[in-house]
Amino acid sequence: MSSGMSPAASDGLAFDFARLDTTARYKLMSGVIVPRPIALVTTMSEEGVVNAAPYSFFNVFSDDPPLIALGLQHKPDCTRKDTTRNIERTGEFVVNMVDEALARAMCDCAAEFPADIGEPEALGLALSPSTTTRAPRFAAAPFALECRKTVSLVFGPNREILLGEVVALHARAGLLDPQTLRVDFAAYRPVGRLFGDFYTRQTDIFAMARRTPGEIMAARGARTDPA
Repeated sequence: MSSGMSPAASDGLAFDFARLDTTARYKLMSGVIVPRPIALVTTMSEEGVVNAAPYSFFNVFSDDPPLIALGLQHKPDCTRKDTTRNIERTGEFVVNMVDEALARAMCDCAAEFPADIGEPEALGLALSPSTTTRAPRFAAAPFALECRKTVSLVFGPNREILLGEVVALHARAGLLDPQTLRVDFAAYRPVGRLFGDFYTRQTDIFAMARRTPGEIMAARGARTDPA
């Protein structure tokens, strides 16, 4: 099988995705596009079982309307997983954000429990009621976003992209200034996904203000002018 790699060049490597299999594409994209936020999604089955599963193909999509995007992967036999099936039936779900304290539980929720066994119950994780959805949220979650399905786009037998509208947000006490709505990242301590078993802590934070075009050009001129 072709590696999809172009001949070595002085400026590095190049990969032709049309010549790569899905495993190689996944390794490259999930290893390069990092760190990714993690959505620990809770849903409710028709039988009342609370399902929880982590997704790192996830991000904010829009603020008006307030939308998040969630990449859903099916099972190897192309059948839908519990999360996708529950959202299709109820049209609602909760995105629990993941911090360092919740990281171990998040990873354990990825275990292949049977559909009739809810991860929160199996792992002994406390839940709190939501305000607009039947699906509950994790009591320990630093932030939880109650969402309603807007649209789902199907790309082949194994992948869907779900857009969900955020209808409510819960914040743990001490994480969010109610006046400025600014998050205290030292208290939040979010966890990001890298690749495979690797995650990252968001502890090394730096500020960088956006410059005006005039400031940028002035700085370039200062660097290029002869001494």
